[in-house]
Amino acid sequence: MTTQQMLDDRYGRTRSPRARLWRWIAGVVAAVVVGAVLVWMAFGNTADAVDADATGYQVVDARTVAVTFQVTAPTGSAVVCVLEADDEEHGIVGWKVVRLAASTTHTHAYSESIPTVGPATTGLVNTCWVS
Repeated sequence: MTTQQMLDDRYGRTRSPRARLWRWIAGVVAAVVVGAVLVWMAFGNTADAVDADATGYQVVDARTVAVTFQVTAPTGSAVVCVLEADDEEHGIVGWKVVRLAASTTHTHAYSESIPTVGPATTGLVNTCWVS
């Protein structure tokens, strides 16, 4: 009668304790490396993260929109923001690149006017980044 052990011995499917140990160590090392990469991807890019929120706008006249906004950025870092003015069909009728000086506070409020080429119905912050 043939047993499973005899078949494993015949075809070289035996597992030594040393091979099992090395596979276990390789699995643990792989899990640690994957965990470290995930942590780096999650938190590594947040050091220079900038968050901008438009807090209000006012249509001054047919050629100007005033936008008030709040920027949260790392202290001591200069920030560049792109502001835009849209018409009632959500077309961009004006935009402005604003360079904001480094601030000693984490969050700071700003107000800027955007020149437009036509009547605008809203003003907003398109994007901001650390310069």
